[in-house]
Amino acid sequence: MSTNIVDIKILKKVHMIGVGGIGMSGLARLFLHEGKEVSGSDRAPSDITNALEHEGMKFFGSQTAENISSRQDLELVVYTEAMAKEHPEMVAARELGVPMMNYFEALALVANQYFLIAVAGTHGKTTTTAMLIDVLEEAGLDPTAIVGSLRGKTGSNFRSGKSKYFIVEACEYKRDFLYLEPDVLVITNIEAEHLDYYKDLDDVQAAFRELALKVRSGGVVVAQIADPNVASVLEGLNVEVIDYKPYLDLSLPLKVPGVHNRMNAAAARATAYRVGIADEVTKTSLSNFAGTWRRFEYKGTLNGAPVYDDYGHHPTELTATMNGTRELYPDKKMIVVFQPHLYSRTAELFDNFVEALSQADRVIVTHVYDARDTGKQGVTGETLAEAVKKTNNETTYIESFDDVVSELQSSVTADDVVLVMGAGDVTKIANNLTM
Repeated sequence: MSTNIVDIKILKKVHMIGVGGIGMSGLARLFLHEGKEVSGSDRAPSDITNALEHEGMKFFGSQTAENISSRQDLELVVYTEAMAKEHPEMVAARELGVPMMNYFEALALVANQYFLIAVAGTHGKTTTTAMLIDVLEEAGLDPTAIVGSLRGKTGSNFRSGKSKYFIVEACEYKRDFLYLEPDVLVITNIEAEHLDYYKDLDDVQAAFRELALKVRSGGVVVAQIADPNVASVLEGLNVEVIDYKPYLDLSLPLKVPGVHNRMNAAAARATAYRVGIADEVTKTSLSNFAGTWRRFEYKGTLNGAPVYDDYGHHPTELTATMNGTRELYPDKKMIVVFQPHLYSRTAELFDNFVEALSQADRVIVTHVYDARDTGKQGVTGETLAEAVKKTNNETTYIESFDDVVSELQSSVTADDVVLVMGAGDVTKIANNLTM
């Protein structure tokens, strides 16, 4: 639907389908902060939905048409991209004539009213977004922000501010970030990703190019100019382009390890400079940056071994996080527990996953999290484990999360470090290992 038929400023009653998602919950918090009456549904309660209820949202723990049809005064229904068109709540909304839009359409209605800093990229956008929120906060610029994780500093994915600045993480999936009209666009990097939607790398680059062309007059794009995957996106833009590579500072003390996080910090520094923040303020903030939920998140110990939970689900992300782990724990044996995310991604990047996982000292692969796939496409967690085992003999496939936990409880020692990785529900393993 066209977003111009909904006036977000006077809107009072909103229902959100899939409100437990990290982006949706941030938008729900924004609506609640604005004094709107918000209800939401999801397949089951969670820590996030429990927190939203405490903050004033009415939560439905099942997704039925009654959630909509019993509330005929609704003015807007917001849904996640994961929702099928025949979802009962969406069917009910259509029958009642309630306007509907996806998460990014609704977010854009709010964010485009501000001086918008949008952070896009295949990898690193969550951390870079959170870093920028901290930096603008440190500088007293009081931004409003939504990030696709929970900030270590506040435990929230939303920040309410009173200034002109809005910072948002801009996801490339299904070209959803094209609803945004940034004043500052940060592009951390570009790779072939979301290949269940995009045809290939060229198609991904075309989407980023379209976003770059939407940067407002007088705006700026912050990117790594020498990155060959980014160069075509930047060519001939009518706005300023700032290269963030010169802002890389290898001596800057960071609490989050790895070269990839130093590059994220460089992108944040370049952006802060463009906004007018003194570099010393930026460096102070970055050196205190406490990370985010599920981005190399320290969970505790198992038999004396540190356990980390990480959202990494692309081979490049796996490699970056493992390299960061080696940097932090050079003398420990690295055990990686990996849950593949999507059959399509696993099939398209199969050899890259094998290469990345082979770098660990020991690998446990579990079942594929099939969030939106329709078929197995010839791969499973077991076939991935078998392929990795050809180059790394310390590789096993374990289907059950409970069995993974039992295996690690009996075998891990203080000489190990455990990385639990994946974008699905594998986080349960990290939680159960450190209970």
